Amino acid sequence: QVQLVESGGGLVQPGGSLRLSCVASESIFRIYTMAWYRQAPGKQRELVATINSGASATNYVDSVKGRFTISRDNAKNTLYLRMSNLKPEDTAVYYCNDPAGVVFQWGRGTQVTVPS
Repeated sequence: QVQLVESGGGLVQPGGSLRLSCVASESIFRIYTMAWYRQAPGKQRELVATINSGASATNYVDSVKGRFTISRDNAKNTLYLRMSNLKPEDTAVYYCNDPAGVVFQWGRGTQVTVPS
């Protein structure tokens, strides 16, 4: 399986911004729809946003619409999530993967903490 490494998380005050990155170890990344997920303590993993291989179509869960932007740079095998106007309920470990979850190995994720 192709490895994924997420980074860019941290502690940010409400209303702040972060940009997460996810780097794939192989260029096969370029042909797959990719997604960002998050998992808050005691909750199931949640799909946050998706982007198709050509970056022409994106989708978001309602709770992040207008605040988060998913993008990708296929030349760098990298997926991004720009997060703004962060809220305490955005606190979670954020992961990337393709929605089928078959080709790519789940990474360790990156922690985002927004204190209340």
